[in-house]
Amino acid sequence: MAGLRRALVSTVPRILSSNQTSLAKPESIRRPILGSFSRFCSSNGSTQSLDIDLSNEESKRRLFNRLLYRSKQRGYLELDLILGKWVEDHIHTMDESGIKSLVHVLDLENPDLWKWLTGQEQPPEPVNRNPVFLAVREKVANNLENYSAPETRATPGKSWVRGWDDFKKGRDGPIAGNQ
Repeated sequence: MAGLRRALVSTVPRILSSNQTSLAKPESIRRPILGSFSRFCSSNGSTQSLDIDLSNEESKRRLFNRLLYRSKQRGYLELDLILGKWVEDHIHTMDESGIKSLVHVLDLENPDLWKWLTGQEQPPEPVNRNPVFLAVREKVANNLENYSAPETRATPGKSWVRGWDDFKKGRDGPIAGNQ
């Protein structure tokens, strides 16, 4: 989904800024869109779309800020906190291969990534070999082990939805659920 978003953001301004004569020829619109779209949705899993330039401080700062923003603004509060803190702590010590691994993790979909990090489902093999994913999953596992009660955690392979069907005790509490 993130790749699709980037493809749309990069191609829509080109379409809108093109003149009327090029809009009359559908081939001229399709080629740039498909060319840039295929760059983001390649099946080989490479990060061709991200220019990793660590040669000077300004480009390094921009790249780090962009990745830090992507890790803190995912849309899942839990992932925002986990990934944002981990990236903030580790991004300045990463080399180019580490940054590529981080980009692969940031390109994963939120529900899948959350289930894989919390152990609800097994990740696919390419994700399970990613060093950044492994480090973040280890951090999550350590935090679960050290700070959460075992009865609040889901058993491996089960959904982690405990709490939504719990009853609130009290005179003005709802009849059922956590609403």
